[in-house]
Amino acid sequence: MTAIGIFCASSTGLDRRWLDLADATGKALAARGWTLVSGGGRVGMMGAVADGARAGGAQTVGVMTESLVAKESADTKADELIVVADMGSRKNQMIERSDAFVVLPGGLGTLDELFEVWTTAGLGLHHKPIVLLDPDGFYDGLMSWLAKAPFVRPEALEKVILERSIDAALDAIARRLSVVR
Repeated sequence: MTAIGIFCASSTGLDRRWLDLADATGKALAARGWTLVSGGGRVGMMGAVADGARAGGAQTVGVMTESLVAKESADTKADELIVVADMGSRKNQMIERSDAFVVLPGGLGTLDELFEVWTTAGLGLHHKPIVLLDPDGFYDGLMSWLAKAPFVRPEALEKVILERSIDAALDAIARRLSVVR
């Protein structure tokens, strides 16, 4: 079964559009019969994507550090909740368990996760698709800056696919994985 790691904001008090995007992404992932691998929280976009995936019948796997279990309200409804010692272990576990990654809008934690999977892909440690799902241009400034950065190789930039819609993002993953719906 195809497992998709989704990185996104776990903040509370977010604008409804971000929560709706996460929920719809979870439901779309479920409609393809894919498993969700998330950061294991039940709040913010992270909770919304897990709830959407479950509402569509998807299996959900959450990976959370011991220190964040209480702080982020662990997703106890996950089919599998893995508690690890630290953030490095969390990212490594998510990378191992995922066949591809979708990155939704988020803060520093989401950027950290994006750069971790991007860097490890650039080093050839994995060849898993990475898609920025960016319907509103959230990542446009970052991508523009990186395109001009003198130390970022063009082939590294090509490791990330930018898509503006959920269907386009998941289609890009399906093409890369040669998954038939």
